[in-house]
Amino acid sequence: MTIGVLGGGQLGRMLALAGIPLGLRFRFLDPDPQAPAGVVGDLITTKYDDAEGLDALAGSCDLVTYEFENVPDAAARRLLEHVPVFPPPEALQIAQDRLHEKRFFRSLDIPTAPFEPVDTPEDLDRALARIGTPAILKTRRFGYDGKGQYVLRSRDDAPHAWQALGGVPLILEGFVPFDRELSIIGVRGRSGELAFYPLVENHHREGILRLSIAPAPGWTPELQAQAESEARRVLERLGYVGVLTIELFACGDVLVANEMACRVHNSGHWTIEGSIASQFENHVRAVCGLPLGSTRSLGASAMLNFIGDHPPVAEMLAIPDLHVHLYGKSPRAGRKVGHATLCAADGAELARRLEIVRSRLGL
Repeated sequence: MTIGVLGGGQLGRMLALAGIPLGLRFRFLDPDPQAPAGVVGDLITTKYDDAEGLDALAGSCDLVTYEFENVPDAAARRLLEHVPVFPPPEALQIAQDRLHEKRFFRSLDIPTAPFEPVDTPEDLDRALARIGTPAILKTRRFGYDGKGQYVLRSRDDAPHAWQALGGVPLILEGFVPFDRELSIIGVRGRSGELAFYPLVENHHREGILRLSIAPAPGWTPELQAQAESEARRVLERLGYVGVLTIELFACGDVLVANEMACRVHNSGHWTIEGSIASQFENHVRAVCGLPLGSTRSLGASAMLNFIGDHPPVAEMLAIPDLHVHLYGKSPRAGRKVGHATLCAADGAELARRLEIVRSRLGL
């Protein structure tokens, strides 16, 4: 079986590394001729909306999935005319527009931050009057890793925010007084089979994920059940197939949905070494109609992102139980060039060893 993948980044690369041992082949479509996934599968180098390239992908694969969140949903729908596409394009369409996403969550009784659509300066004034400050003005589409956002500390910031982002559809979101950021990663197979990984605690800086800890410190069965319930509603309403991640704000005992990703996710990279079957393997299993693998964690894990550049390889490999993944990307400010996963028997041991790793690598 050959799996077509829209996007050839590191997520696609790790999908292939999980699927090749299962006898699967991969073909990627990406505009970048140096896309990281090109070393593990065939690479069609063209724009995501190029009809000829999409038809070539559809004609050479048994099914198509995606690893890039901003793939045009029209491209996914074109492919669907010729070959199965998972997750469904409807999910992609919802996740790509923050307003549609928030309304979708609310339709499933999943809590979200207060929000208002903003298309004009007058809309922004009305939204601020209703939501108050602090608040965040965001582009409805294409923003990720902190891009396309403007924090308003007071209503006096409105003109500056509009000048920075105005001219495209926007959404104003109220601040959520959260205790920490979590994510739930679930997977649904073609038969409707469901599996969930333990809740993960995430730490960001400048809008970019820097550290994930799994299971989340202070994990409880009740919190896990609440997160699984919210994810299950999304998966089942969409008839979803594949891995889905929902980023959450923990506000006491309440989980507030921030956004969802219709693909394997950065906060799930720890699963490669830290669980029985990784998120990448389970995504491949799901889209191929295979039984899902166990999501049980093997002790505790921490995933550290390398942003811009990475520490010397020899120094990383000298640390016991530190697993290094480099993506083959050239160094660049703000760019995810790799990650490492640290594994330990339990959370206390993980915390102790994580401080040692940070000190030795200067992180």
